[in-house]
Amino acid sequence: MRSPRRCSRNGCPRQAVATLTYVYNESTAVVGPLAAFAEPHTYDLCEPHARSLTAPRGWDVVRHEGAFEPPPPTTDDLVALAEAVREAARPVTPRPPADDQPSHQPPHTARRGHLRVIPPNH
Repeated sequence: MRSPRRCSRNGCPRQAVATLTYVYNESTAVVGPLAAFAEPHTYDLCEPHARSLTAPRGWDVVRHEGAFEPPPPTTDDLVALAEAVREAARPVTPRPPADDQPSHQPPHTARRGHLRVIPPNH
């Protein structure tokens, strides 16, 4: 699953909810709702940075007046989440321990990455 886009300001860990675009030939900074895709010449901003942005002297700032809200999850995000849950739920058959290596896990326990699958008690 994709992680949410973060604010472009250095050191800011907040989720982006607005996009800043500079229109150089008109000396204007435009702050609007978060663009659908990250573009190379735009900047993603969190709400505090979007609301407090100032422009150089002689420049205008055009700012979206409505609420800045994080985008809803896309279908791709939901499908990726469902696939991750399905993958984690798949049973894994434990490998028999090598004859010269003692087993460090109970016989009916399997590992998947950082997860441990434990079957229910019978």
